Amino acid sequence: MSDQISLHPSSLSAISPLNKGLGFLHDLVEAEQIRALGWNLLREDVSLPTAVLYEEKLLHNLNWMQEFITAYGMKLAPHGKTTMVPRLFEMQLKTGAWGITLATAHQVRVAYHHGVRRILMANQLTGKENMAIVGRLLNDPSLEFYCLVDSARGIDQLGSYYSKLGIRLNVLIEIGPVGGRTGVRDDEQLSSVLSALARWSESLTLSGVELFEGVLGEEGEIRELLERAVSVARRLAAEGRFQRDPFLLTGAGSAWYDVVAEVFAGAGFGDAVEIVLRPGCYLTHDVGAYREAQTRILQHNSIAGRMRSGLKPALQVWAYVQSIPETGRAIIAMGKRDAAFDAGLPTPALFYRPGDAAPKAAPEHWAVTKMMDQHAFLQIAGDDDLQVGDMIGFDISHPCLTFDKWKSLLVLNTQYDVIEVVHTFF
Repeated sequence: MSDQISLHPSSLSAISPLNKGLGFLHDLVEAEQIRALGWNLLREDVSLPTAVLYEEKLLHNLNWMQEFITAYGMKLAPHGKTTMVPRLFEMQLKTGAWGITLATAHQVRVAYHHGVRRILMANQLTGKENMAIVGRLLNDPSLEFYCLVDSARGIDQLGSYYSKLGIRLNVLIEIGPVGGRTGVRDDEQLSSVLSALARWSESLTLSGVELFEGVLGEEGEIRELLERAVSVARRLAAEGRFQRDPFLLTGAGSAWYDVVAEVFAGAGFGDAVEIVLRPGCYLTHDVGAYREAQTRILQHNSIAGRMRSGLKPALQVWAYVQSIPETGRAIIAMGKRDAAFDAGLPTPALFYRPGDAAPKAAPEHWAVTKMMDQHAFLQIAGDDDLQVGDMIGFDISHPCLTFDKWKSLLVLNTQYDVIEVVHTFF
């Protein structure tokens, strides 16, 4: 059975007038028609709060990361779970990405139905319907798909299911640290996994080795995990275990991709390996943990240091000042349903009073101190020139948990014109 969606093709891209953060629409509108509506953020043509992406910064980040990865002679498979915006997947692939990384069977299906044909699911594939989703997609011979394994039990489930369908599934052995998340911990577990793969060699294709170093916090322990993965890959290659040539070696989240690149490049596998790095948050960047990571990378990585300026925050949430009920406090019409708050609260970046020529930088002493479902508490000075109805653009920490709060995001040019609206599929 193939996976054919019976919806009209336009229904995947149509903008609903009931989505938040948009201007007025009478009915469903195709994404390519949005620009002609002439919306502009500063003219208050859209309902706030709204989430926006800055085209110029997106393009800068796309090219920066692709240049960095290419300099190491590696491939890029950005993690799509960050945005779950197929339009952004398209941009990443057109800029040179090898494929798209995803985390769940549902995400894989979304990407496939938006044209992605090389997918690395950096997760274990478990459960009957999840296996069925992937199985239906694999009836399309143009799809190149990989998932992870780390246990004999999981391998037996995959082998049994796909052998009955007559489908071969590409798998990567995941290496994980003690106290971490998923992944093989030691040689005993590795032997168990290899024995299980041997039982199902007609339906499961061992294609390489994978890890995710982001579960660790110190560079020393990250390098140790990376070296362990290299050692396992070297052993399996010497034993002729891989059924893909070249075999895959893959890792890297958004904080330590430079260290992953250094260690994997230093392994000396040559043409025997295809190294794939998987950062996701680079596309929009942020002003929290990933900005700190980028600062470290620019200071310590020679390739990044030689490149033009680093990654730029390309995602903001704009909202109105709703109330100034007491001295030193403004209430902003933006809350936990609009912006991430798990890894730092939104940071005021831009201030605009409708009718002014352009936004200004927000004063550095402004700070969000608390968020509720639909409100944010902004600490200000008693003599700040702030009024109800003023607009503030907030930078975000941890973009993943801002994207998932929006069905549609606006793409702006440097004049704050809305040139596109993109969909999320969470």
